Amino acid sequence: MTEIAIVGIDGRFPGAANPAEFWSLLMRGSDAISTVPHNRWDPDTYLGSGRLNTTRGGFLADPDAFDHEFFGISPMEAEAMDPQQRLMAQVAWRALEDACLDPHAQAGTNTGVFIGVMGNEWAQLRMTDYERITPHLGSGNGYCMIANRVSYLLDLKGPSWAVDSACSSSLVAVHQACSALRVGECDQAIVGGVNIMMTPALNIFYTQAGLSAPDGTCKPFSAEANGIVRGEAVAAVVLRRLADAEAAGLPIYGVITGSAVNQDGRSNGLTAPNRWSQEQVIRDAYSRAGIRPEQIAAVEAHGTGTVLGDMIEASALGAVHGVDRPAPCALGSVKGNIGHTEGAAGISALIKMALAAHHGVVPPSRHADTENSRLDLRAKGLKLLRAPQRLRGPVPLLAVSSFGLGGTNAHLVLRGHRATSPPERPEPGIVTLSANSSAGLRRNAAELAAELADLPERRFVRLCWTSNQVKSTGRHRLAFAASGPQDALATLRGFTETPASADGIADVAKRDVKVGWLFTGQGAQYPGMTRALHDRFAGYRRALAQVDEAMAEHLGRSVSSLVLGEEPLTQQTGLAQPAIFAVGYAMSAMLSELGVRPNWLIGHSIGEFAAAVHAGVLALPDACELVAARARLMQELPSGGGMLAVRGELCSVLDLLDDTVGVAALNGPEDTVCSGPVAELERVAEALRERDVPTRRLNVSHAFHSPLMEPMLAEFAAVAARFTYRSATVPIYSTLYGRELASGELMDAEYWTEHVRNPVRWADAMTAARARRVDFVIELGPRRVLGPMVRRAAQTTAEILTPCPGPAATGLEAADVIARLARAGVRPAWDTLYDADQRHLVRLTPYRFSTDSRFWATAGNGRSAADVTTTSSHRAEPSVPDQADVDDVHTAVLEMLGEISGYRPAEIPVGARLGEELGFDSIMLVRLRAQLERRFEITIDTEALLAEIQTPGDLITYLRQRSDRPGTATR
Repeated sequence: MTEIAIVGIDGRFPGAANPAEFWSLLMRGSDAISTVPHNRWDPDTYLGSGRLNTTRGGFLADPDAFDHEFFGISPMEAEAMDPQQRLMAQVAWRALEDACLDPHAQAGTNTGVFIGVMGNEWAQLRMTDYERITPHLGSGNGYCMIANRVSYLLDLKGPSWAVDSACSSSLVAVHQACSALRVGECDQAIVGGVNIMMTPALNIFYTQAGLSAPDGTCKPFSAEANGIVRGEAVAAVVLRRLADAEAAGLPIYGVITGSAVNQDGRSNGLTAPNRWSQEQVIRDAYSRAGIRPEQIAAVEAHGTGTVLGDMIEASALGAVHGVDRPAPCALGSVKGNIGHTEGAAGISALIKMALAAHHGVVPPSRHADTENSRLDLRAKGLKLLRAPQRLRGPVPLLAVSSFGLGGTNAHLVLRGHRATSPPERPEPGIVTLSANSSAGLRRNAAELAAELADLPERRFVRLCWTSNQVKSTGRHRLAFAASGPQDALATLRGFTETPASADGIADVAKRDVKVGWLFTGQGAQYPGMTRALHDRFAGYRRALAQVDEAMAEHLGRSVSSLVLGEEPLTQQTGLAQPAIFAVGYAMSAMLSELGVRPNWLIGHSIGEFAAAVHAGVLALPDACELVAARARLMQELPSGGGMLAVRGELCSVLDLLDDTVGVAALNGPEDTVCSGPVAELERVAEALRERDVPTRRLNVSHAFHSPLMEPMLAEFAAVAARFTYRSATVPIYSTLYGRELASGELMDAEYWTEHVRNPVRWADAMTAARARRVDFVIELGPRRVLGPMVRRAAQTTAEILTPCPGPAATGLEAADVIARLARAGVRPAWDTLYDADQRHLVRLTPYRFSTDSRFWATAGNGRSAADVTTTSSHRAEPSVPDQADVDDVHTAVLEMLGEISGYRPAEIPVGARLGEELGFDSIMLVRLRAQLERRFEITIDTEALLAEIQTPGDLITYLRQRSDRPGTATR
């Protein structure tokens, strides 16, 4: 039988806000039973009348809290939704994150959703006043909608349904999900259970049926057992076929090896348990799992704590487990800790045992000290645990039972899983985090900071990679490079404590980020250039090695040794140009591998060759031969032959000069002469033009056209003529022409020959590039040279990024560039940032949702359902429009949107997206259209409304334009 892995877990239980707190409660052997909260019902009313016999139960904290804005649900719709839907949506999201899966990335996947539920008390409160039923009340209620809502919100395409077999609902849902995975109906499953007590209806039923414990304590298999106590829970697991989970590298809690479901049929009564059916379902599950009863180390029983139920279940378990075995089978029931959670009972029990398998220990059985001797558990091969018991062996076998009130039984076999992990080592990485709002980002940054506080340095890089996989795609993003956990912790603490520190590490992602690439020319070289980049980025190492192999024959030596070594290249054009080309090419290949795509390219001098290779104009081997020939021939030219004299503020360009270019004053600080190789003078001349430095004498062009160059150009043209040139696949702004290359215009042999002869028109090219707006300009070269001149030359607002700023580079600067682009909206290819042994998923704290907004209905003191009161509080970032923009149309639109959505008009930002941020669905849009048509006396086509209007601002503009037409009323 195909084995099914439990890869993710989340849940909220009485006294436990998450699985970690749940495990702690279990290991302490505590219970979380309390009196009925004030916002449910008045128990004294029913207690006094004899309808109830207890005022206690297991209740969740804050079940009314719901982060509706995170899911793009309006307050009006959230208010109509069953809290079981609201809670399950949040738990499903967190369970996916616990599985080290990005919930955003599950959209469109063949993921099934199976939810166990047996109560729908919200509908009793909200759906009996027929005059007040709305479309959202309809979609906000019903068992099926709990599962369907999760599928809708996450855009999941697999099977989706709710299961109601009473108390066994959620374990039956697990069985169905495993079956669906085995036959290929889905490739992943979210399986959950939920139970929220809104009314005393079932409490009264249990009391009247003699099933409710008067002392409000559930005591499974105890001599003092006298009934159940109700409990609340919402929990979910994420399941995958074991082979698929291992292939994806997902962490695994445990593995389901077999399960079975059956029915009591006609027995002692509809609600009475049947020993023979229980025994049979256990045997069937073991048979399907291919194991023997004596191999089971522990059983999580249904364990209701009723005298009849405990007796029958113990007998059924004993009939199977009462065999010759080395040690008794541990027995327990989570109901002794949190009460009977009904539709969520099975999933709560499964999570308990999955955590036991994961931790290698079974929690103690509450009330074991008062074990019912009449059950004769020892003779049945069973034992209640008074203390935690360590599980033996690497893969212990455990079992879970769940029996429904109407006779539907389920049993499941779970084994432990021990995966090996490659050695860890301390490395830097990029930390990412995302949320739906700036407040959510800050809230979750605090959670991550707490996680980093005690993180061993050797695990940091794996935490980074996991955060990239799981927590990087929300709209509000945080991303930054860090050398280790303490470095990251300091950054996060600064972010959470000082709002101004958000600059530089947090941003709101855009949908379409545009990037331009600049390739640095000769003159940027220095000993050991890009060595730190080479050490830290495997993609850069691979690309530089490619150039090395392709150029070795033509250069006569290793270009990598030129780039990374200590040899000075300032006087060696024949070596400097190939080195600069190699750096530009390797950086472009590295960025491409990391998922960064340019919208245009500009190459300065020799840098244009690297741009041409990236754009597909030249194959790398051809470019390497051409660059080597160019460099050799230019090296052979006399070092003189050119002189440049300038007047004015020369200090603005001195940072661009190196030892290749001599600088001397003639008649004081305003007259300066630069002399040196032609290529270097070309660079200086261009730099002076960019800085608008006035020139007195400029005879560089004389050197370019001197008779000394003609033989060199002829030889170079002959080399260039041997290659095939193709049209650029990425827009290139030519520094030969100072404009964008036209479609089909080739950078051919003639182009490259003229490229040597003529001045670099870099400023013209940059100015022309303004026609293609970009958000970022990245300089690809060994040091920051062109970046500082970009804004002066092109008057652009683009942000300048430099993966390698110069000799002091640490290698983290390239990671900073990737982090910056990720914050802006680029989706990097994260895997290429890390070595294979670093790409190992580790569980991170799942998303922490806001609890600011609350929605609730209460049954009150015995009042009818029609008299319920609804309370809610919700908050949005305020909109502060320019008063000049506020007119009757503006005011009317925000009032309508507020009435339909539930937001206060002043809370609605005019730039918010109607669907994704304000929660407008098709129902709300129909209402909006009707109100607009009445208010403005116009006719609106719904399709046009959806196509043209994305925000309140769009709607305001649309209506203003309509109101300007003759005969259009605006009242």
